[in-house]
Amino acid sequence: MSDTARKVGDHDIIEKGARLGFVMSGVIHLVIAWIALKVAWNFGGGSDSADKSGALATFAGGTTGPVLLWLTVIGFVLLAIWQASEAVVGRHGSEASDRAKAGGKASMYLFFAYSAYALTKGATSSDEQKTDEATAGLMSSPGGRVLVGVVALAILAAAAYHVWKGWTKGFLEELRTHPAPWAVNAGRAGYVAKGVALAVVGILFGSAALSSRAADAGGLDAALKELRDQPFGPYLLTVVALGIAAYGVYSCVKARLAKL
Repeated sequence: MSDTARKVGDHDIIEKGARLGFVMSGVIHLVIAWIALKVAWNFGGGSDSADKSGALATFAGGTTGPVLLWLTVIGFVLLAIWQASEAVVGRHGSEASDRAKAGGKASMYLFFAYSAYALTKGATSSDEQKTDEATAGLMSSPGGRVLVGVVALAILAAAAYHVWKGWTKGFLEELRTHPAPWAVNAGRAGYVAKGVALAVVGILFGSAALSSRAADAGGLDAALKELRDQPFGPYLLTVVALGIAAYGVYSCVKARLAKL
């Protein structure tokens, strides 16, 4: 099985598709950053969802929408296959934690691919709606508040990891060669900004666990709007939006330099 996974991961189509996936991830983050700026300063309506579903909906609304959505589907599916092969082979880290992380990323990219595919079929549900429904489902189960609290802690841990990875430039270990200083700075700013946004998401889930109200939880869109509503909120959200845009730029750099 390991040999088969290695051959799959090394296939030229899988490698090129994985790099396409990184590019599409970068484009999605750039669109999310643009939507976040609209939300911060309330221009252009400012009503779009500042998350993956909002970015994909923006794709769908354009003249090249179907092409962009299918590129997203293909890129994320092949990126998921590559991550799954990494989970089996463990070439870039043979520890159990490395394999588990690769497996988790494979599942995440498959979910992203499905979300884009669903839009090609006319689906309209947002990430926020899915988050509310999932949280409500957890709340209704035995020990629901504890489960939501565990989710909150897991998200906060992921947030801390993103900040640490950006601050220490740990993401450079994923690249074949050291990129230009501007690309390094983009990666640092991007990971830290994503960590800040995830921290707010974790706090929202923690609030939901304490209040027993599923509606208090929220995903990226709710987190960014929560930032906007703080003192100096538009300025805070602008800084985070620029960081998310920087992550989008870094993802395009990673598409070229990633170890595959």
